Amino acid sequence: MAVDRDHVLRSAAALLTHRATATMDEVAKAAGISRATLHRHFAGRDALVRALETLGLGECEAALDRARLADGSASDAVRRLIREIEPAAGLLGFLVTENQLFEGEERNEGWERLDARISALFRRGQDSGEFRIDLSAVWLTEALYGLVGSAAWAVMDGRVAAKDFETMIVELLLGGAIRRTQS
Repeated sequence: MAVDRDHVLRSAAALLTHRATATMDEVAKAAGISRATLHRHFAGRDALVRALETLGLGECEAALDRARLADGSASDAVRRLIREIEPAAGLLGFLVTENQLFEGEERNEGWERLDARISALFRRGQDSGEFRIDLSAVWLTEALYGLVGSAAWAVMDGRVAAKDFETMIVELLLGGAIRRTQS
């Protein structure tokens, strides 16, 4: 029987975004395969997480494309980005947390591309006078990742309504990033 790798990855993503400490046995069960079959495709948790990283980065890059980051104001582009990234938010949150385990190793080029595109959006907002210049674009990018992951977990745990996902992030991120005029 052929195993659908995409199905296995998506099953693993669904489980791990809800329970990051799930075992490989639990991942195999969620995917409807044996642990031995899972290990034939992914030698261990690190290999599985690396494959999930590739999946998640692809989904995030597609969300950035759909958000049309160069169109309109930077604030509007941030709003579109958050709306488009919401379906991948849980996986992104898991990966940002799990990525710390690979500290010191060579970083996936996909993260570099995501960081560059999102940082460019924040720099555009700074250059246009929309966003504060005392917060670096790199920091705003990291804050975005953190807020997306935190909001995803809060929604998954039922602590906040899914319909509030975009508003929670936009209001907190842009409320802190928007440049205020001196009175």
